[in-house]
Amino acid sequence: MELEKDVIQYELAENGLATIWLNRPHKRNCVSPQLLRDLEAAVDKVAAEPKALAVVFRGRGNTFCSGADLDQLVGPVLHETSTSLQLAIDSARTYDKIFNMRKPTIAAVEGYAVAGGFELMISCDFALASSEAKIGDFHIRRALFGGAGPIYRLPRYIGMRKAKELMLTGKLLSGDECAEWGLCNASATPDKFDDLIAEFCQPFLDLSPFCMWMTKMAVNRGMDADTNTLITLETMTCNVVHHSQDAKEGVAAFLGKRKPVWTGN
Repeated sequence: MELEKDVIQYELAENGLATIWLNRPHKRNCVSPQLLRDLEAAVDKVAAEPKALAVVFRGRGNTFCSGADLDQLVGPVLHETSTSLQLAIDSARTYDKIFNMRKPTIAAVEGYAVAGGFELMISCDFALASSEAKIGDFHIRRALFGGAGPIYRLPRYIGMRKAKELMLTGKLLSGDECAEWGLCNASATPDKFDDLIAEFCQPFLDLSPFCMWMTKMAVNRGMDADTNTLITLETMTCNVVHHSQDAKEGVAAFLGKRKPVWTGN
């Protein structure tokens, strides 16, 4: 199959905010094998870029991502078990890289975020949604099953009953409803959506990258830990953070009544 041009686009603003764009608007940014490969490459690139302080995931054409390309991905999967398994492995690996990236990750959802697009959304640390977005798991409407996050991320975000409601009915929520459910952090009307992204992301560009990484890692690792392990994790993380160069700079800047200059160490 002929490769498409620029199915993933990467931008890095001077303020340190990186944006990874899904760029198949003619297909509502559905995930082809090429897009999945290029998305993983872009994630690896931004993760290694020291100037990138936070990463926003968006879709061209006012649609986030409408799931897997039924022609290119799901069709072959239905006929070969090994292909199905490999698709799930590749998707889970890519989305886990997003979930565990040192930098904060933000899904900025306009239009549809369903099935694989929904999995991408819940793999990010934060989600922002246009009030007119249509968001949900959706797999069950095609008698399919999501293999990259719903069963182990979604119940942690919104609870077991709400997670089952989305997964077993295939219902779609608006951006405002997602905010009410706790599935996204905030919503805004389409004309104010870019302003919401900029305002929400600003703290990630101003605060210590090292402390942010340590805090994110501790929260992620703590999701499956027992209380005693959590206490150990918290105290050890506290010790590591307090001995960092950024912590010393933060205290010195406060005492000196000046703006801190972070090194990320």
